[in-house]
Amino acid sequence: AAKQFPGRVAVGLDARDGKVAVEGWAETSHVTALEIAERFEDAGVAAIIFTDIARDGLLKGLNLDATIALADRISIPVIASGGFASIDDVKALLEPRAKKLAGAIVGRALYDGRLDPAAALKLIRSA
Repeated sequence: AAKQFPGRVAVGLDARDGKVAVEGWAETSHVTALEIAERFEDAGVAAIIFTDIARDGLLKGLNLDATIALADRISIPVIASGGFASIDDVKALLEPRAKKLAGAIVGRALYDGRLDPAAALKLIRSA
């Protein structure tokens, strides 16, 4: 699909401790997220959505160390996912070390009212 529609398909990589999770996150493979991401380097993928499933939905904050490490090793834009908790995550994404990341996905923090979208947008615009 990515080769047929270059730049229009994003690939989701769900990982636990750096290893790709499969079977609805019930199993962890022996393959690393980096190994899978590297397979998509020449496939026309628009982005990799990297989810740390150990944090997803738990509001523990993004795993920026792992996400940035992945982004530093591949040419495909990387989007952080899993654990976004508050305005502190927005601030962390605006730090120079996170500059290579293409963005982040917010879910539960919005639903629970832990992240004020207007405050987040104001912070982003002022950066």
